[in-house]
Amino acid sequence: RDDDDINDVASMAGVNLNEESARIMATNSDLVGTQIQSCKDEPFLAAIPLHKRILETAKKLGITDVPAEVVTFISHATQNRLRTVIEKVTVITQHRMESYKDDEWYEQATDVRSQLKFFEQLERLEKQRKDEQEREILLKAAKSRSRQEDPEQARLKQKAKEMQQQELAQMRQRDANLTALAAIGPRKKRKLDAPGLLTIGGEGVGACGGSQAGLGTASPRQYPRQKITRVNLRDFIFYMEQEREMSRSLLLYRALLK
Repeated sequence: RDDDDINDVASMAGVNLNEESARIMATNSDLVGTQIQSCKDEPFLAAIPLHKRILETAKKLGITDVPAEVVTFISHATQNRLRTVIEKVTVITQHRMESYKDDEWYEQATDVRSQLKFFEQLERLEKQRKDEQEREILLKAAKSRSRQEDPEQARLKQKAKEMQQQELAQMRQRDANLTALAAIGPRKKRKLDAPGLLTIGGEGVGACGGSQAGLGTASPRQYPRQKITRVNLRDFIFYMEQEREMSRSLLLYRALLK
């Protein structure tokens, strides 16, 4: 009687239960009769050393027995904590490596690299000017023919002589290098250095296979480079400074001392 009532209601709604059942069975036919079971609970850390470490800490607090469920729970908690730390430090590293030079919504306000190059160039010019002044003083001292020479004048003459010998040696070395380069001739690019060729066992192999090895017309295949995120100590220190439980820890202090 209940089935009749259900059929009456379904028929009034325009639903055929037999067709719906057949449609559900056809749609989820791969799931019918399958058995789903949970995977084996494998701990992230080694169970025996972790159990010994927990027992050593527990004995100080008056606890003599620690069940295996506690070891498994601590192992999973360590895995979860490590995953969270790696995710956060990875985000920090990606923000550090992100470049806004080509972004239209940002404009460059200062260029520290160009400023440093400018200061280095100024220092180089200043050093060159001082060397020129010292060279002129030494040359004047070497050309002087005063009869009464003090020790300072003799020291300047000796230094001028050494400077002239050093300049002569540099000129000879430069001439020898130019002569050797002229004798060798222009350097020819080797075939193994050509793009699209790989060096395997001392032989050139084309990017499209061994059958096209040695053919210069083979177009190189571009393989996508995998982007590697490198986390350094500065990123980890920044992460520890942002975390409430680690901002005043001994680990952060030791990291700052490195």
